Amino acid sequence: MGVLSTVFHTLRPGTAVVLLALSGCAGSSLTQSGGESTAGPVKIGLLVPLSGVYAPLGEDMRNGFQFYLDQHSGKLGGRTVEVVAADEGEGPQTGVPAAQKLVTQDQATAVVGVVNSATALGLRDFFHESKKLLLIANAGANDITGASKSDYVWRTSFSNGKVAAALGPEVAKEADGGVYLIAADYAAGKEMIAGFRKTFEAAGGKVAGEKYTPFGKTQDFQPFLSAIRGSGAKAVYSFYAGAEAVNFVKQYRQFGLADKTPLYATGFLTEGGVLDAQGEAAVGVKTSLHYSTELDTPRNKEFVAAYRKAYNEAPTVYAVQAYDAAAVLDKALANAPTGSGDELVKALGSVGPVDSPRGQWSFDANHDPQQTYYLREVKSSGGAVVNAVAGPLSGAP
Repeated sequence: MGVLSTVFHTLRPGTAVVLLALSGCAGSSLTQSGGESTAGPVKIGLLVPLSGVYAPLGEDMRNGFQFYLDQHSGKLGGRTVEVVAADEGEGPQTGVPAAQKLVTQDQATAVVGVVNSATALGLRDFFHESKKLLLIANAGANDITGASKSDYVWRTSFSNGKVAAALGPEVAKEADGGVYLIAADYAAGKEMIAGFRKTFEAAGGKVAGEKYTPFGKTQDFQPFLSAIRGSGAKAVYSFYAGAEAVNFVKQYRQFGLADKTPLYATGFLTEGGVLDAQGEAAVGVKTSLHYSTELDTPRNKEFVAAYRKAYNEAPTVYAVQAYDAAAVLDKALANAPTGSGDELVKALGSVGPVDSPRGQWSFDANHDPQQTYYLREVKSSGGAVVNAVAGPLSGAP
């Protein structure tokens, strides 16, 4: 997967596989409908984790997609939407057959979601051969829109290398001396480190050490923190998510490194429920990501206020990625009368800029978002910790 989910929210009821005819209130100024259509209802498959360790992330994505529909009277491209929600589970062994069922049995026009990168890569050939649209709203493996790209697979989230690469030049500029690289030992961790290292070294940065910790098994980071201290590094770049992110950040401060050796990371280290669990221990951590609730734009302020009202919590980057998946489908379906995969692919290629809470973005030639990455810093604000936005990162690809 692109990143592990946060594991600190309580999953709301209603997580079984369901068929929903979604309708909602009339749109506000958040509305950016793709247009009206005289075609009949359209069925969209929503493939997100509804059970297991990734369920909180799946809940955020489901809420984001639903929220867009609620703002657009339950329609995309002027057509009433039926959503078939299926449980991706924790990996391809459950996610792949669930997605195949959405297409072959439920007859979904397109499938949206996917948290796990192995699931996304495992579905590539099926969607390519079926000529059906797969719109990925999280999974971040570089190959999804790289070596394994398909005309029928698009992404509204990020690729691991790009979100990491955006931060490299900034750390090279801010950190006076060598930087220690540390991440979980799995594909996403290695892609994050590689993306960061490429732009960091190109900007003149020096690596003081590099370590990959056992993925999903590391709870005590003290030996690794001791190695960081012994390396003489002037700063640290890391990639962790979920429970590992909480433990790493808390222990980093307890070990006495936080006030002496600045900690940088991709934004998943301090996003959503993870940041809530870290609390004050995360203050001062700087990250790169394509969204924060603290983005100071009218579009985002309105979005955050409306989302909080609807769900009684702040939106996460995962919710925004799914919200934007609905937004591009809205535009595409308005120009795809039959809803065929070929029509949708052609329409997606010409949707143009998307006016998103994250800022304006558009698809690049590889079907990846061409977007702004922001430098964020965790700060204490009004009794809570937030990812304050320092500004856009010039190192963004």
